[in-house]
Amino acid sequence: MSSGLMRSAPGGEPSPYYLAPSENFSLYQGDCIELVSQLGQEEPFDLIFADPPYFLSNGGVTCKGGRMVSVHKGDWDRSRGADGNHEFNLAWLEACQQALSDNGTIMVSGTHHTIYSIGHAMQQLGFKILNALTWVKPNPPPNLSCRYFTHATETILWAARDKKAKHHFNYKEMKAENGGKQMKSVWTFSPPRKAEKRFGKHPTQKPLPLLERIIRAASDPGHRVLDPFNGSGTTGIAAIRHGRRYVGIDLNDAYLDLSVQRYEELVGDLPDERDLPLVANS
Repeated sequence: MSSGLMRSAPGGEPSPYYLAPSENFSLYQGDCIELVSQLGQEEPFDLIFADPPYFLSNGGVTCKGGRMVSVHKGDWDRSRGADGNHEFNLAWLEACQQALSDNGTIMVSGTHHTIYSIGHAMQQLGFKILNALTWVKPNPPPNLSCRYFTHATETILWAARDKKAKHHFNYKEMKAENGGKQMKSVWTFSPPRKAEKRFGKHPTQKPLPLLERIIRAASDPGHRVLDPFNGSGTTGIAAIRHGRRYVGIDLNDAYLDLSVQRYEELVGDLPDERDLPLVANS
């Protein structure tokens, strides 16, 4: 655990694993369902990005660097069976829904192994689904069995808290980024670059440019952003780079420490971390 900046939270609130001096970047260790419910009580979140378990760690293999390797990511990724997996998705999504601001939105990434459960759970809970975004991976791992199409995409479901929500969307910024044309729901991003894994990596780490677009599209500087499955902290890095306030949750202290290293590298060149500018772009 990173030592110097941990602080105790006032009155009954959970204590952070790490809290930056500006208090704009905080990490918590523990069960996301319990912590999300507590952390969203006093000030709700404007945007949540979640990359929940895909439940793939069940003895399968994949291709990496031309070699066959296990896809086991950890016990947290073991399948609980279709019903158990869906119950888990319902539970954490309900906690996130209650922690969102009235006009807040959530984006959830997943493959076909879990995204249909996510979408069904959103419908059951009364979310308003806004888009099904497709992330295209230009150079995916080959399919070893040669009996399927190569898995080259992930889906990101974007939903508002409920049908009454007036969700936030930086339409003009996205249109400008797309050369003056409306941005489509199909995005192409390469996997995380080597520099993004300088301090270590997470088995489902997302590329920073992907998270930066999500942050910029669905929130404004100063908004409060949550990632209930923090992992390597990419959502937090994207949020801080663009002037948002970040809260991340994870069970694994190694990944929390990795997130701290990435954050401290980001702000290390500043004379005072509290001088980190609020920016719309970088």
